[in-house]
Amino acid sequence: MKRNKWLLSLSIGLLCCGSAYAQTTVKGKITSEGGEPLIGATVAVKNSTDGTVTDIDGNYSLKTKKTLTQKDLLVFSYVGYKTLQKNYAGNTMNVKLAEESQQLNDVVVTALGIKREEKGLGYATETVKGDMITSALPTNWSTALNGKVAGLSVISSGGPLNSSRISLRGDVSLNQNGNDALVVVDGVPMSSPMTNPGVAYGAGSNSELSVDYGNGFSDINPDDIESIQVLKGASATALYGTRAANGVIMVTTKSGAGAPKGIGVSYSGNFSIDDVMRWPDYQYEFGQGLPSNIGPAGSIYEGQPYYSYGKAEDGSYASTSGTSSAYGTRFDANRLFYQYDPVTQGRASVATPWVAYKNNRKDLFQTGYTLTNSVALTGKSDRGSVRASITHTKNEWILPNTGFQRITAMVSAQQQISRALRINFKSSYTYRKLNNTPALGYNSNSISYFLIFQNPNVNLDWLRPMWRTGQENVKQLQPYSSFIGNPYVILYESENPSEKHSNVSSISANLRINSKFDFMIRSGIQLSADQREQHRPISDVVFGNGFFKKQNVFDYELNSDALFTYHDSFANGLRVNASAGGNMMQQSYDMLAASVVGLITPGVYKLANGVSNPNVQTVIKKKALNSLYFTANFSYKDKLFLDVTGRNDWSSTLPKSNRSFFYPSVSVSAVMNEWFTLPEQISLLKVRGSLAQVGNDTAPYALYNVYTLEALGNHTVGSSSNTYPLADLKPEKTLSWEVGVDYRMFNNRLGIDFTYYRSTTTDQILSMTVPGSSGYASKKINAGKMESKGVELMVTGTPIQTKDWRWDVTLNWGKNTTRNVELDEKNKRYVFPLTTNVRVGKVVIDEGGKFGDIVSTAYKRNEDGRILVGDNGLPLIDTKSEKVIGNMMPEWTGSFGTTLSWKDIVFSALIDVRYGGQFLSMTDAYATGAGNSKRTLSGRDGMVVNGIVESTGLENTKQVTAQEYYATIAGTYPVGEEFLHDATYVKLRELSIGYTLPKIWFRNTPITNVKVSIVGRDLFNIYKAAPVNAEFAQNSQDVFQAFELAALPSTRTVGFSLNVKF
Repeated sequence: MKRNKWLLSLSIGLLCCGSAYAQTTVKGKITSEGGEPLIGATVAVKNSTDGTVTDIDGNYSLKTKKTLTQKDLLVFSYVGYKTLQKNYAGNTMNVKLAEESQQLNDVVVTALGIKREEKGLGYATETVKGDMITSALPTNWSTALNGKVAGLSVISSGGPLNSSRISLRGDVSLNQNGNDALVVVDGVPMSSPMTNPGVAYGAGSNSELSVDYGNGFSDINPDDIESIQVLKGASATALYGTRAANGVIMVTTKSGAGAPKGIGVSYSGNFSIDDVMRWPDYQYEFGQGLPSNIGPAGSIYEGQPYYSYGKAEDGSYASTSGTSSAYGTRFDANRLFYQYDPVTQGRASVATPWVAYKNNRKDLFQTGYTLTNSVALTGKSDRGSVRASITHTKNEWILPNTGFQRITAMVSAQQQISRALRINFKSSYTYRKLNNTPALGYNSNSISYFLIFQNPNVNLDWLRPMWRTGQENVKQLQPYSSFIGNPYVILYESENPSEKHSNVSSISANLRINSKFDFMIRSGIQLSADQREQHRPISDVVFGNGFFKKQNVFDYELNSDALFTYHDSFANGLRVNASAGGNMMQQSYDMLAASVVGLITPGVYKLANGVSNPNVQTVIKKKALNSLYFTANFSYKDKLFLDVTGRNDWSSTLPKSNRSFFYPSVSVSAVMNEWFTLPEQISLLKVRGSLAQVGNDTAPYALYNVYTLEALGNHTVGSSSNTYPLADLKPEKTLSWEVGVDYRMFNNRLGIDFTYYRSTTTDQILSMTVPGSSGYASKKINAGKMESKGVELMVTGTPIQTKDWRWDVTLNWGKNTTRNVELDEKNKRYVFPLTTNVRVGKVVIDEGGKFGDIVSTAYKRNEDGRILVGDNGLPLIDTKSEKVIGNMMPEWTGSFGTTLSWKDIVFSALIDVRYGGQFLSMTDAYATGAGNSKRTLSGRDGMVVNGIVESTGLENTKQVTAQEYYATIAGTYPVGEEFLHDATYVKLRELSIGYTLPKIWFRNTPITNVKVSIVGRDLFNIYKAAPVNAEFAQNSQDVFQAFELAALPSTRTVGFSLNVKF
């Protein structure tokens, strides 16, 4: 009996001890549906603190203190995949996770490269997939963003390289270089200055032309882009501090991580042709001459309008070919005149029919083309992946002897060194050889200038010989005007070549300390070396004795980051992800230029061939920025999210007292359909809001007087800065907030994203004009307060979705308004410096006015607004007018995109819209003054200006000639309000059709996928309001697109692409 009691007691004791120390161990493997192991996936027991993560092979081992039963739930989760809950089913549980299909649960790349689920973001962001970039066949990837993101605009320079600047949510800074979005490639911020020499507006002598040699990010290979994440709001970008006040474009390049295991090879190639999309409206009804060219008595043309190249041999009538104006005789093939003889290069001995040559501008251009071939090799194993690619691009632009070749080699590697350590490396090297790029702007030695003043009676073939017979390489052929360069000399002799080497590289190491702590270090560099030249032959219009300039530009930016991350989840549904780190940035720009005016031997472009010693110019800029930052993300039951960030920058370009500045942000979002019971048709209803502060510092050496080498005549001299240094300069700051709603219905077949934002910018860093007696031209000050507000709307829908058919539509719409609240105490109007030498007007902002107001010459008017007319019958012009006549910013922008697929055939189209805003057109103004614009056909038989005679107050009745009238309104100082045009347009931006060939065709080959596509870009304007292209090319003189300064014609592209995977 005692023995039984002892055994019973021992059994109970052991049972109790066993219960006290009981535990369950669950092991298994977590993979994707494709069988790929998911590294770092989370496994947790629901409603407990027990959890673990998977190792490099996707394996896990979860130990829990409690004894699990079939009623207990295990939660398996991984970023980008659907969270799975499964009842405990034994000590071994292998799980496959499905990729998250819901749109708002997509993984997006946010600031510092941190990956987040879009569902948890409290600010607006948009993703553009890489195939949406490459399908547009761009030579510059940024131009393919047009129309794809609400509130985003891309302004390009034109020309083969097509330098561009990206603007998000309008321009808010009065600092002309302070409105560009920051471009970040694989975590490496890109320094992208436009360092074009010369000026765009300068028809006089001794002025260099503006030449587009490309900016920093223009050489990113489109075929290497995996995706682009556009971060718009200040909360999205605050972690980048002072550089991200205007948004961030996050470019992620391709890697081997998403490739299947083993070795893979892919090829992509495309061929596209370019031609002029739209020409200005030129007239071809009247030829060279003036209305006063009437045959004198006794001549064969007595009393009649006539034309003569040079005077009559007997002296009975004068030459009419000495003018660039086309107000002469109406074309009539039955009338015979003595014109130019291309054989003798003088006056013809035989009269020929008086006809127009309607292709004498178009025939100067050619059908350009771009050919791109790219091969990529991928390799992937359980522990790592690699991708290597090489891409060759050859471009022949629409002007002869212009274009470039580009070779890009890229390698991306990822390796799991151990269960805890992962290494990532990416490097892209680009070699670009620019054969020639055309000079830009209104200058007597540019193609644009020639196009404006080319008379309709001139056969372009007459100019092809380039040189005067017997004076080759010494005297260019200019039969009509010494002020207009021969276009073939400009294209084939006045070359602007360059050779550029550039590299973007980054390396990072991620250390998983344990299941809750990670540590990352990353270093990235972007550097380039560009050797540029300018060739100007003897008899050049600007440099009559020839000119040669050699320019070496070397710039780099080095960024190093360290980031410590803590992440954990709790039984109450709270998840925390917090990071803290720092950044060190060094930036350097070094330009050395030497030039000679006058060549000893024609056609030899060397500094040693100069008549004088080389003039040397140097520009050296260095900048450092050190930063500390933190970010914390809180998620409660995946339905309430809170983000808090902060960054402190120390900038070398600001004084010590103001060098440190802090940028905080906070954002919150709530998934309302998780909190409340809503109709089942609603897939998601999320509200979000954010508040942040970001800012701008200034360019290097704004605080001190520095010296550079400059050219003065034929001498090199030391030159001090013309900007008065301000020792207590402060950073420009922008306080921004936004609210928004993300709404999905019918299993995400209908989506609406709405955002309202508002920002206030203070302490603007302005360059103000100072009296010349001070010894300076301008000074930097902190002044001004700007307010910007806007609305963005994106609507997505899938009206049709069946087994074979799918139809998707996307609508983007954005509206932004920026106004000035206050300026400096002494100045109530700020004039943007780079617009001050444009004769027709300038861009200003008045206290209380809108950003981008245009001030220009105007008609004199009476109290009733009627135009005042002089006694000669011509309108009176106020050349010193300070009147605001328009605004360059659009009222709103939008786009409509649609994709229709049937089985393996995909058709897509994109329509881009800009409504409102104005610009001043120099092409229209000067072509009008010269009589080459179609608008000058009105009044050729005489006209009466509608106005009031100033001296009498009576209605004007005096008749004037068309030439007198148009020479008055479009002369040296054109009347701005006459050439102010509505910038509204509706453009077919993209059109494509693609076909994926049936795989059965290649079942006995190593080929796994083949896709062919036909693509069109910028095909035509569905609607246009202006007589010239409203989406004209930018140049260094017009960073805001208020003035069309004799831009080259824009292009349209049609092409074919082939993609093959092995």
